[in-house]
Amino acid sequence: MLPRLITDQVGAALARQAAVALIGPRQVGKTTLALEIGNARQALYLDLKNSDDRQRLANPVLFLENVEDRLVILDEIHRLPALFQDLRGIIDKGRRAGKGKGRFLILGSASLDLLRQSGADCPLGLAGRIAYLPLGPFSPLEIEDARPARERLWLRGGFPDSTLAEDDRESLAWRKDFIRTYLERDVPMFGPRIPAITLERLWTMLAHRQGSLLNASELARALEVSTQSVTRYIDLLCDLLLVRRLPPLHANIGKRLVKSPKVYVRDSGIVHALLGLESLEQLAGHPVVGSSWEGFVMENLLGVLPWRTSAFFYRTSAGAEIDLVLEHNDGTRWAIEIKRGLAARVERGFHQACADLRPQRAFVVHAGDDRYPVSEQLEAISLPELMAELQTLD
Repeated sequence: MLPRLITDQVGAALARQAAVALIGPRQVGKTTLALEIGNARQALYLDLKNSDDRQRLANPVLFLENVEDRLVILDEIHRLPALFQDLRGIIDKGRRAGKGKGRFLILGSASLDLLRQSGADCPLGLAGRIAYLPLGPFSPLEIEDARPARERLWLRGGFPDSTLAEDDRESLAWRKDFIRTYLERDVPMFGPRIPAITLERLWTMLAHRQGSLLNASELARALEVSTQSVTRYIDLLCDLLLVRRLPPLHANIGKRLVKSPKVYVRDSGIVHALLGLESLEQLAGHPVVGSSWEGFVMENLLGVLPWRTSAFFYRTSAGAEIDLVLEHNDGTRWAIEIKRGLAARVERGFHQACADLRPQRAFVVHAGDDRYPVSEQLEAISLPELMAELQTLD
């Protein structure tokens, strides 16, 4: 298993909060990471899909107060949602006794379930008592720093079992099994009953349209369902951390701006599995190659953003466009263009958009390793180097 950069963040969060929620899609490595952290702290691990562990929490207050000096790891927390109410009382009692830090590490496979149960809008929730940390698939900063390794990560995606598979065929087989499991088991667990074949068709259509503007009406016609149903299905895929909506930037610049969000399937390996692409050679000859690379770069950059930085895209009806606009807490903007090639060439629309927004810094992320100035205002940079630079801002 490769090292996870988030390990230190979990430790820091446990040092300042009573509870830490580690959220991410299934099979991303949450349990492995939690057990590694727990072994160093002599933690108690409870897997709530296990009936014996659920039975131990038949009287949660009594049980958890008897282990108040140990970190308790609660895996599959969505299987016992009533537990959040008890955790609040246990945490508050511990705070009064001076034992209010690092009590619980909570693992969840969906943002919606954790947020609904423990968010500020829930009167019985853990608002002010819990820190949320996202755990995504492997990133370029967690693998060998070489272009062939990045290409393999792009093809296979970042889920550990897919990334570390013996070969591309085994990796693709794992991802197809992952998709089937989500459709037949996990989606019904978290959301309303949706026909698996309908959701698979939608997921595949989103992969074909990777990085395109969301047109729910067009998708609804193709699926022969209502526009509201498509919106609800995409909401669910977003809540399950499988799909991302990137909002447009609304700037007061007197231009007609695009108002629809862009939609990305978050893991590039899942994109390729949905489209049946096994090798880099097959991917290179497919129409999705450019938008797949854009989504791969986008997702990795968004994964290391400082928490007070917001992300958008910018597009006008006249064709001015920036793939990614970052607005930092100090009010500064970065403009980022993403190019699949090794040469950092940008289109006229990018320069027009920069003239509109006047960003403080502008980058073109390319597939190579070099960093160099393209012009006085624009710098070419590799994906790992821009990720590392973003991390220094936090």
